[in-house]
Amino acid sequence: MDWSLRACARKGHVTFTPDEPALRARLSVTTPVGVAWRCLRCGDFAVGPPRGSGPADEAPVVLRGKALRDATVLRLLAVERAVRAVVLFALAYAVIRFRSAQGDLRATFERALPAAKPLANTFHIDLTDSGIVTRIRSVLESNPHTLTLVTGFLIGYGVLQTVEAVGLYSLKRWGEYVAVVATSVFLPIEVHELLAKVTALRVGAFVVNVAAVVYLVYSKRLFGLRGGFAAVEAQRHATSLLEVEAAGDQSDGRPHGARITADATGDV
Repeated sequence: MDWSLRACARKGHVTFTPDEPALRARLSVTTPVGVAWRCLRCGDFAVGPPRGSGPADEAPVVLRGKALRDATVLRLLAVERAVRAVVLFALAYAVIRFRSAQGDLRATFERALPAAKPLANTFHIDLTDSGIVTRIRSVLESNPHTLTLVTGFLIGYGVLQTVEAVGLYSLKRWGEYVAVVATSVFLPIEVHELLAKVTALRVGAFVVNVAAVVYLVYSKRLFGLRGGFAAVEAQRHATSLLEVEAAGDQSDGRPHGARITADATGDV
């Protein structure tokens, strides 16, 4: 997949007119229907006025190629974190509602239990020693203070997931750090749960979280790995189209294979 073309199809081309004549000539080409300017993201030429102008060093640094692919992966992780946050807030709301009606639910359950005994006897089920009944009764008799702690934990964890989602979706470096630290903290708990009982859901969640941590630390060069943030910025600027054009030797400003399209508004 050409990630740059995919982004331009959704958002439109990013065209820019540099003040430097040599660069301006490399980034434009005259066509029978008007002047076309090269998109800084995908490299195609778009007919129509450019979106920006100014000195070359003030040109927008757009996400291209691998950087654009990485941004898409981060936003997918952000969506997954946002879904988690919604689930956690829903559970917290359910616990709050349960705590407020705990006494009524317990009384209703104790009244319904004797009425269910004839049916249970028909299927030779002993409700007195039933594990399910014991668990339900245990939940209904939960200490209110414990339910308060559970509610606080769910809300706090939901807020943390929301912060991760916002940071990752907005492509902020602090969001990447929050995601790595928060995910790593809960990995030992997930390992403990897997040792207690292996399920497809637990294995899947563990694999996703480990992969997310490894991917973020390695690809985003967190904690100084592989040169840290300075290396990330240097790599992004090194692949910017303006620098490629300045170092190129095309004489007509149109490299082999480039296409000419309408601009973002569809004008030709």
